[in-house]
Amino acid sequence: MFSLVRTRARTAALALSAAAALVLGATTATGAPAAPAPVKQGPTSVAYIEVNNNSMLNVGKYTLADGGGNAFDVAVIFAANINYDTASKTAYLHFNENVQRVLDNAATQIRPLQQKGIKVLLSVLGNHQGAGFANFPSQQSASAFAKQLSDTVAEYGLDGVDFDDEYAEYGNNGTGQPNDSSFVHLVTALRANMPDKIISLYNIGPAASRLSYGGVDVSAEFDYAWNPYYGTWQVPGIALPKAQLSPAAVEIGRTSQSTTADLARRTVDEGYGVYLTYNLDGSDRSADVSAFTRELYGSEAVYTP
Repeated sequence: MFSLVRTRARTAALALSAAAALVLGATTATGAPAAPAPVKQGPTSVAYIEVNNNSMLNVGKYTLADGGGNAFDVAVIFAANINYDTASKTAYLHFNENVQRVLDNAATQIRPLQQKGIKVLLSVLGNHQGAGFANFPSQQSASAFAKQLSDTVAEYGLDGVDFDDEYAEYGNNGTGQPNDSSFVHLVTALRANMPDKIISLYNIGPAASRLSYGGVDVSAEFDYAWNPYYGTWQVPGIALPKAQLSPAAVEIGRTSQSTTADLARRTVDEGYGVYLTYNLDGSDRSADVSAFTRELYGSEAVYTP
């Protein structure tokens, strides 16, 4: 990731009330009711977690001083990979040992977040092998990878998938260059496989600019899209309502608290419904988190180890 980062009938009101949209009435993947979370008015807040170094549980350690709602609404496991099998000439979903550990220990690493009302997504990223979301050579190959993704979501009880088209290095291992149909076929198949799960777009790379093909535009199949350049404001170039977009992106601990606050204030002032953060670690980051929760929700954030 750079250090600069379905709606089918969904309304802005739903996205702008994150607790109501994402929490109330939810169930965990085990079928047990999620613990009722206090209603929190304001944008949906997202936290990417680098699981090579940090615990997913960090996301659940922050609540709002006023009302007790979750500071974060969505936690993203960063990251699984799209790899390439040179023998079969096919792309496949790969988990390094740290991602696999999180998935294998879903009962202790994922369910506790979901029981708080926090959605957990799996980010998928290129891995320098030439395979990417934008160069599937056929609809069949794109659909096969979509099935791997949706099977993983079902197997581990996840809430959705996040696409990050970086580091594919298209052309490596004799793979093709990006084409116009690949990502459209992939997203279409994935949404058909999991109509009620989240699909998000880290708005970068060839896939992000190839959302329409053959009269089909998959923009509306995404629940969220966000700016990939940390410390900046950039509206994602996708036809989604403001309620599903994050023009703001910050890296916790590296983006200054003043910039973090300014971007959060602008998010509210301009009516956007999502706020993206990256690299929440195991330290007490309540000061950094409070810098945006004050602006988004009118409350300090409280850290509970």
